[in-house]
Amino acid sequence: MPGRTLQGDAVALRERVFTQVPRILDQAQLTTANHQKNLVALYKLQTEAAQCIEHLRKGRGVKLIGERIFEEAVFDMLMRVLKVKKGVSQADRLVKFVGQYIKFINEKAAEEKNAEDTDGDDDDDDDTTASRFTARLLNFLFKGFSAKEKSVRFRVLQTVAEMVSHLGEVDEDIYTQLRLSLMDRVNDREASVRVQVVVALSKLSGSEDPSEVEEGEPTALDVLLDILEHDSSPEVRRAALLNIPVNPTTLPQILSRTRDTDTTLRKLVYSAMLEKNLIVGEDSAMGPAHPRACTIAQRELIIRNGLGDRELSVRNAAASLLGKWVDVVGERPAKNEEGDTTSDVKVENGLVELLKMLDLAAESTVAADAILSVFATRTEIFENMEFGSVYWDKLTPETAFLARVFVEYGKATNDETRLEAALPVVTELAFRIQAAFNTLIQDMATEEQERLFSELTEDQINRMEEVRLEKESIIGELLRLAVNLDYADEIGRRKMFQLVRDMLSHGALPESLLSKCLDVLRELSANERDLIRVIVEIVQDLRDPGDDDEEDPTKDADAETTYGETPMTVKPPRANKKPPAEQTPDEKAHADAIDLRCLSLCIGMLERVNSTLEENSTLDGILKELIIPSVKRKELVFREKGLVSLGLCCLIATRLAVNSIFLFVTQLMSSPEVLKPSLLQVVFDVLMVHDQVLRKEKPDDFPKIVPFLIQLLASDTSDKVRALLCIGISKLVLSGLITDDTVVMNLIQSYLSPATVDNQELRQCLTFFFPVYCYSSPLNQRTMRKIFIDTYKVLNEARRNLEDDEEMVSAAQIAALFIDWTDPTKLRSAVDARGNADAIHQADMSIQLDMAIDIIKSLLQDEWEKEDKKVLCQLLVKLHVPHTVDDDKIKQLKVLMHGLRSRRPLRDTTTNNAFTKFETSIVKKFENQLEDFSEEEYRKLEQLEELFQFLDDIIPNDEEEVVILEEPRRKGKKRRSDSVITTTTEGDEPASATSSKRGGSRSRSKRPRLSKSDDDSDDADVTERGTPPPPSVPTRTLPKRSAAAKKPVQVIEISSDSDEEPLTPVPRSTRAKQRRETLKIKEERLNAENDEIVDEDGDTTTEIPFDSIMDGDTQDEDEEEEVNELLGEY
Repeated sequence: MPGRTLQGDAVALRERVFTQVPRILDQAQLTTANHQKNLVALYKLQTEAAQCIEHLRKGRGVKLIGERIFEEAVFDMLMRVLKVKKGVSQADRLVKFVGQYIKFINEKAAEEKNAEDTDGDDDDDDDTTASRFTARLLNFLFKGFSAKEKSVRFRVLQTVAEMVSHLGEVDEDIYTQLRLSLMDRVNDREASVRVQVVVALSKLSGSEDPSEVEEGEPTALDVLLDILEHDSSPEVRRAALLNIPVNPTTLPQILSRTRDTDTTLRKLVYSAMLEKNLIVGEDSAMGPAHPRACTIAQRELIIRNGLGDRELSVRNAAASLLGKWVDVVGERPAKNEEGDTTSDVKVENGLVELLKMLDLAAESTVAADAILSVFATRTEIFENMEFGSVYWDKLTPETAFLARVFVEYGKATNDETRLEAALPVVTELAFRIQAAFNTLIQDMATEEQERLFSELTEDQINRMEEVRLEKESIIGELLRLAVNLDYADEIGRRKMFQLVRDMLSHGALPESLLSKCLDVLRELSANERDLIRVIVEIVQDLRDPGDDDEEDPTKDADAETTYGETPMTVKPPRANKKPPAEQTPDEKAHADAIDLRCLSLCIGMLERVNSTLEENSTLDGILKELIIPSVKRKELVFREKGLVSLGLCCLIATRLAVNSIFLFVTQLMSSPEVLKPSLLQVVFDVLMVHDQVLRKEKPDDFPKIVPFLIQLLASDTSDKVRALLCIGISKLVLSGLITDDTVVMNLIQSYLSPATVDNQELRQCLTFFFPVYCYSSPLNQRTMRKIFIDTYKVLNEARRNLEDDEEMVSAAQIAALFIDWTDPTKLRSAVDARGNADAIHQADMSIQLDMAIDIIKSLLQDEWEKEDKKVLCQLLVKLHVPHTVDDDKIKQLKVLMHGLRSRRPLRDTTTNNAFTKFETSIVKKFENQLEDFSEEEYRKLEQLEELFQFLDDIIPNDEEEVVILEEPRRKGKKRRSDSVITTTTEGDEPASATSSKRGGSRSRSKRPRLSKSDDDSDDADVTERGTPPPPSVPTRTLPKRSAAAKKPVQVIEISSDSDEEPLTPVPRSTRAKQRRETLKIKEERLNAENDEIVDEDGDTTTEIPFDSIMDGDTQDEDEEEEVNELLGEY
């Protein structure tokens, strides 16, 4: 009776559970608003069902009948959801409800356990209704991880991802199985499935202890980072990015995604990952993405990649992040060296603090771009900035940099009023620059004395070096600021001019300030002639200084000048300079240092002028006395600066360039590697500027320069030299100064060569060059088409000779590059974008059809490997074929395809299928133009005469001849019956190879004949006319060169040499009828002879008769002469 009562309760419970569970889940899938109510209802139902248990006999345990019933009902409903495809909102809400329910029951179980612990019940049993349901649900879902249907895998992993964060305490085996199952699904072929895997793994990684992971096995975080960098789907990478925690370990991988190919992902790096992790907690503590938590390299990477992004949305996100940086780092007020807050400086403190975290000494513009971005996005900062006297008195590299960028931004926005209100007058700024420069010179002299007379520690030397560099940086920023000032004030202009001239004349002026002083001097000079004159005077003063006691008369010279003119400098009397032979070593070293300074001045001056050498006669003295002697010196530093100076002079002097170009080229041959970069820059600059003059003046020698550069590119030289060569040659090719196809071929070889794998500068240059070159002109695309086959061969040969540690792109990738470069649709799009509508720039839409013709010709006449044939034939299918093509071109392609089929058939199945696909598409697309294709008719066309001559000269592969000619040997002793030379009597017509096989073996008494009977005159006539045999009796006909080049072993049709009546043409129908009758008679005769051979008793060794091909060495001389004569006629 108790068992029956229990069974009745279970039945009633089952009915109630299977009724209420679908009702609850049905409500949950409609809206998320009722989820909380249904969670409570479902939990109440599960608790009720869990009370239905059965005690086993003899206390062996308890059978959880009610829990099983509840699980069956839930799993049954869940099975219906797992089949639903992605995107159905009802299924998404139901999966979310299941995840919430797991969280709900585990929280309830935890509360009950805490209550029991409070009551003093120390039950260590962690097995609860919630844990058992969670474990069984996971085991149920594990079965769907490897389901065939992608929708099932997606829903299963979506459910697991919702559950992972709320699993509570689960068994170790289940946790391990869950982790391994998720790891297996990382490589699922469906991106939507991998997204759910990423979500689940990210939640699992939070509770994972790296110390518990087995050695050599990746952690969940390692897997997520690998997905973030290498997954092919942007959606999966975005999911990984948003679910990876930001910390010092993951920050480098997150920042690397600022160069991701997906725009949305790059934007999320700035907006969702960096900006939201600047501060954490209510107390605004420094977060993992705070700029102070990053290194200088990471901060500059964020700024450079963000502000330099090609998408506006990413640039805006980066600018917003920089604005947040200014806010979080500028909370502390700026203090001076005494520790007091500056009272009259209304500068945004955040900008100064931000600049302190960047490298201002670097040549990059990262810091300036960051400040300009803040000015553009936070206009209130720019409008409220003021520079008081304390600001200028206490300048630091950061504040000087900020003032200079402030002026540049004001100039760019034409806000002159704002600049006048914030900046001092020119005269005051000149005095501040002069005071800073005097302090620098004094400190340098003091430092030199201390080094001579004191033993300084390394820390002291480093500190003195840092102080000196900071002062140089301040002066440099002030000079750059002075370039953008308004020099309407004549007094300020004169003061600034005299200051800059004195600084350039000072021998101790640091090299880093030289170019900045020249920029200011160019701004102050009335024209280029004035600038050149002043620099020449400074050089003369430095190399031949006057007497120190002599009064400098330049003080009165300024009064004689007017506004807009450079103050005239009166040359003081010169002291007698010692000849080099009489100078001491110290004097020689000082003279060399002065010469190097003068060369630097000349280089800076020549870089800033465009007028010709003839217009500035003052340069002649510098050229003869300083530059040319420096070129002749043996010291590398003098030669390098001398050659650069001479090269810059050549740019403004045509005659000097004509006479000096080959000097630079010869120097390239003999100079060390350190000089070659400078020489190459000079050579390419001179070629670009004076190309036409050099071609006219040096018509014999000029063409030798480019081959020499190509030879230098192929030589074993440094990566820097190779990169400069490719950059220079690319510019010459792109500008049209070099039109040689071999140059482009060499650039492609350098681009794909394994020797340049690590030369990123070279590859980046050529990656940009080739698309620009190909999509700028149809002539350039034709060049690419012409060099394709030759380039492909050279690169294939290079691949075969690779070393074990070298890598190179595959043949298929090379072919894909040429398809892209010769794509006429991309050229047409580029032309339309530029608006070049003239006929010269119009794309040749049939260029890839010409490439197909080139490929098929190459397959006919070149010996290719099996893999190469496959690549080329697969390439044919990918070519762009226009809808309208010239009749002659499409007929030419059809003849070549037919010729390839007949003369060089493709043996590989994959290759043949690809070619067949291309051939079928062409025939179908141009069905009307290729209608009634006949080789005989096409041969009569004059425009195809050259093509047929090309086909007739093709020699079939020996391998193909062997396949056909050697095949009859497989029959052993009966191979003679299958000889391709027919056996006839005087009244019989010779049979073809096909009929011989059909007719069986030949009689032993018969000897093969080389000449035909008179009755075969019809076939002989056909052969002499050069037309192919009828299709019903196929015969193999070889071209003339094939017959003349080999012994007479080919299949030939030999006409009779009888003296009987001449041959007369026979109608085609009559010849076909006679041929069929002859074949029938011959077949009957051969069958009868075969029966006689088979019926011979005991005769197991058959004498092999003479064969005209197999036994050709023993044939009669008359027959040999006859064959040779006929082959010659053929």
